[in-house]
This record gives sequence, structure tokens and C-alpha cells, in this order.
Amino acid sequence: MKGPALTLIAALAALLSGCGTVATRSPEIGRAPDAQARTAPRPGGYYKDDGPGDNPPANLDAIADAEPKLEPPHRFANNPYNALGQEYVPLRRPQTYRERGMGSWYGRKFHGQRTSSGEPYDMYAMTAAHPVLPIPSYARVTNPSNGRSVVVRINDRGPFRTGRIIDLSYTAAWKLGYAGNGSTLVEVEAITPEEIVVLASRRAPGETRPAAAADARPVAPAAVPAARPLDDMPAASAAVPAAADASGVYLQLGAFSARENAENFRSRINGRLDWLDRAIEILQRDGLFRLHLGPYRDRAEAAGIAERIREALDLKAAFVTR
Repeated sequence: MKGPALTLIAALAALLSGCGTVATRSPEIGRAPDAQARTAPRPGGYYKDDGPGDNPPANLDAIADAEPKLEPPHRFANNPYNALGQEYVPLRRPQTYRERGMGSWYGRKFHGQRTSSGEPYDMYAMTAAHPVLPIPSYARVTNPSNGRSVVVRINDRGPFRTGRIIDLSYTAAWKLGYAGNGSTLVEVEAITPEEIVVLASRRAPGETRPAAAADARPVAPAAVPAARPLDDMPAASAAVPAAADASGVYLQLGAFSARENAENFRSRINGRLDWLDRAIEILQRDGLFRLHLGPYRDRAEAAGIAERIREALDLKAAFVTR
């Protein structure tokens, strides 16, 4: 065949090659014009027409992790749904959840577009899309190849490509070290309401801190059964002096605005600290229910117990003088 016939076949081939592509956040191969792009992209990277923005913030590593807090579930975003012929049934409430698989990221193609939560997508915020984790909720994502870990807020749905378990924002992927490759193996671990409560109770008034710090995990999630969500957010704990008629040094293990939540947490950790020779008391003061362990003669004696608790629960106790 020559002339017009060859021209017609070439045109048809070009037309067919552009059909049948469904736009989901299950990225294709791409190239990122940044320092992390020195590693050659692999199959399963981001969209060919996606990628980092033209003017990213100067220091992406300095962008703080999402700060977990208790939030009411979205009215509609947690209903069952269908995507690309696959049925998904989201979790209605945050609970213990852990998975390992390929994580990808999405960037300028979706920047500013509406997420499943109704919020505009910001590729430079610490957010993520997940098929079934509650919206909103928080998750700790770890890159096992380099040990880096970040905390993100789940506010969108996706990815929907087989083998993908989470779509991170560009900044989150950058901080995990795989923005140039588009995807990598990650571990996703939901941050439970109990953990959020403890994190908040250990935060001084006005203090904000990345929740991915090494000491920010009070109880090993794998060893804690899923529990119902807590209704309240405890006030910041700080070492506030308690009743004047008691004396000694105490270890404060948490502070809650509802007694029921304090009792639930005490029961949870009592089972892990069966070696204690003192009871964990709940002290009500200034509108809070504080979990105190003691008394001890001095800070040195209390410090030895605090270290054993840290090793058992990864929980950093506060010292309180009464």
C-alpha cells in the first residue's frame, strides 16, 4: 500500500492509541524536574501529563506533617461507592488498620481540584487519598527502604489501580524520598482515636509538633484491638500541680475531658503494665481527668518507672509534683 492508504492507516493508529484511557489517580510513567528525579522513573509512576508544579516551595522538607486531631466523619465521603467497576466500602470510623503495598502520588494535574471531602487538593499540603480509610482521618506512612515516615490527613479517595494502596500529595512523597520515581513500596498505618488523644494530652498549650516524631506512638497499634472512637479531645497536659494534700512525685500518663475516656485508656494500658506495684488513679481537676501513677519518693525513683513504661508502651510520661 502506498500514498493515501498508508496515511489513512497511520491516522487511525494514532486515534486508537489515544482511546480507552481512564483518568484515575493510579499514576502512569512520568519525569519530575527535581533533585529526586535523578533516579530513572519506573513503570507505575505518575501520569505522563502530571508531575510537580513549576514553582514549588523552597524547602519542602520543612513543611510540617499533618497534626492528628479528632474530627467528625464526612457526611457523604464514607458511603460505599464504585470506581472503575470495583466496589469499595469505606470504614465509617478510624480504627486499627495497617497495610503494605505500592504508594504513588498526584500533583499538578489535580492541584486545586475538589477532593472527596470537598476541600481543594493542595499538592504541597500533607494529605493523601485512600480507597477505604475514613474521611477525614490520619495515617502514618513509612518508606521501608529508607526508614522515613510522615503523617498525612486522608481527605480524598483513590488510587483505583490494582496494586496501589495510597496516593500521597507531592510533598508527602518528596519527604518519603520517592517523588522522582512516582511510586514505591510503603507501609500505611491508621492513627487511632486513642493515639490522637494521647498525642494531644502530651502537647503543651499552644505547641504544635510533627506527629511522626520517634516518640509519638504511645501504644503499639498492632497490639491494641480496634476500639470505638472517642468523643472528646483532651486538653493539653503539661505538668500541672494537683491536690495540695498529697505529696510526692507522680507520673501523668494522660489527661482527658471525659471520665469514660480516661477509664478506657487506663484499662487498656493496665493490661500491658501488670508489673506495676501501684494503682493508676484518675484525678479530676480543672475540668480534666488525669491518669496519675505514684507517689514516688523523688524524680529519680519515678524516672526508672517512666523508662519501663516507655519501653513497654512507647509512651512518654510527664512528671507531676503533688
